[in-house]
Amino acid sequence: MTMPATALDLGRSAFSEHRWSDALDCLARADAEGGLPPQDIELVASVAMLLGKESEGVAYLTRAHDEYVTVGDMAGAARCAAWLVLYLMNLGEQARGSGWLSRAKHMLDGMVDPTEAEGYVLIPTALGALYGGNPETSNELFSRALALGQRFHDRDLTALGQLGVGTARINLGFPDEGLGFLDEAMVAVSAGEVSPIPSGIIYCAVIGSCRLTLDVQRAHEWTAALARWCGQQPDMVMFSGQCQTHRAELFILHGAWEEAMAALKIAQDRSRHGDPEATWGAWYFQGELFRLTGLEEEAASAYAKAAETGFEALPGLALMLVRQHKAAQAQSMVRRAMSGADPANRRRLLPAVVDIELAAGDLEAARAAADEFAAPVRDARRPLEQAIAAQAEANVLLAEGNPHAALAAARKAWRLWYSLEAPFGAASCRVLAGRACNLLGDQDSAAMEFEAAKAEFADLGATPAAADVLELTGETSVDASPLTSRELEVLRLIAGGNANRTIARELYLSEKTVARHVSNILSKLAVPSRAAATGYAFEHGLIH
Repeated sequence: MTMPATALDLGRSAFSEHRWSDALDCLARADAEGGLPPQDIELVASVAMLLGKESEGVAYLTRAHDEYVTVGDMAGAARCAAWLVLYLMNLGEQARGSGWLSRAKHMLDGMVDPTEAEGYVLIPTALGALYGGNPETSNELFSRALALGQRFHDRDLTALGQLGVGTARINLGFPDEGLGFLDEAMVAVSAGEVSPIPSGIIYCAVIGSCRLTLDVQRAHEWTAALARWCGQQPDMVMFSGQCQTHRAELFILHGAWEEAMAALKIAQDRSRHGDPEATWGAWYFQGELFRLTGLEEEAASAYAKAAETGFEALPGLALMLVRQHKAAQAQSMVRRAMSGADPANRRRLLPAVVDIELAAGDLEAARAAADEFAAPVRDARRPLEQAIAAQAEANVLLAEGNPHAALAAARKAWRLWYSLEAPFGAASCRVLAGRACNLLGDQDSAAMEFEAAKAEFADLGATPAAADVLELTGETSVDASPLTSRELEVLRLIAGGNANRTIARELYLSEKTVARHVSNILSKLAVPSRAAATGYAFEHGLIH
């Protein structure tokens, strides 16, 4: 006769099947009915964190630590303490996290024989060194954690050690070596050998490193894998926001800007409800979309929210300052950031540095930045890196008065962007090619390049870039208007008879912001009322 499954059995089964809400319900019921051993309390803590219930997760993990101490399993207690450090610091509770780290270290001091717990306790300190600008120390500490994971056959610790060593090696300026470690960690994750929370950490960190190293092929592969993993766990909150930011970044690259904005709104919601690691990307990439479409006020607001995380909104904010004719301020901003950047982040900023230094009139600095970026670009498997390097080279060559070489570089960059299905980058290179053709006296070819770029920018909604092309050709838009893109959106909704509250809801703005846009519209159009503004819009073809 088969015995009926208990709540604990059902909870464990739901956990193994990644049914997190069911797992939490069953395990919590089993806990209420008769208590749980520390291993199962750890499971409940993980489930609560995955569901975005941070305070419950911390409380359960604290209980698990205490139960391990009670039964004399000090290694288990130290491991729980180490995870508490990571969770609490991620939640911004630095003092509590520091206290738990001290407790974990004291526990290790009292142990005679080494255990895998020592490796887990090394991880918070290694992360502190990495984020504190000391990748050498971070590499050493993560290497020790990796060795302990391998010695004690702890798959979670081994994979986290590989992740840490790989990330540190990238920050030390050895991207290929670092990516090798990351690939090894991902093999274990994708094979299902690693627990859910370490798996999510590794997925998101690896994709972040792919972005940092401009390895778009890996970014695509692992982002698709992360999306599948998250899709198999629809009630999971933790990591799901980060997944959306990674998807949005690829959408932006490939010109799917509406899809990117939708993904970022989901990411912002998830960042507020259990995935705080998504916060910077959710707001920074929204700022990028606003900047590219000419909504500078909204871009500034999004960049400010990104900066609240403690990480600067660069290079986007500096590039927006250039468009606002504040090149000197942008130059100062990126030079300061570059002076304290590790090799990987320095490389991430270099393409923008080229544009900003050219705008500020420092050709020598622009040339140095372009050369620094291009120096290690040899791998044909990294077409994004090659495209950026060729585009930067074309830009500098134009400034140096070498249109022949600039045209060759611009067309090489265009082919690479086109192969990547990256329309904004491709159109930007057609502008460079058009400028080179003009300097070479080939106005017909220049006109063709400019027309193609203008059409692509218009399809994307990249209003500022399209306006730049019009300025180069001496044209004016048939839809020319004194209004910004956002003000045109508001005007069209006004013409549809919508009140400010409805407009605010439609455009995800505050009513106060909408009221300011309405006031600006009336002032710029020199009309006395909303009705008169509607009439102006129809008369001048702003509404179809």
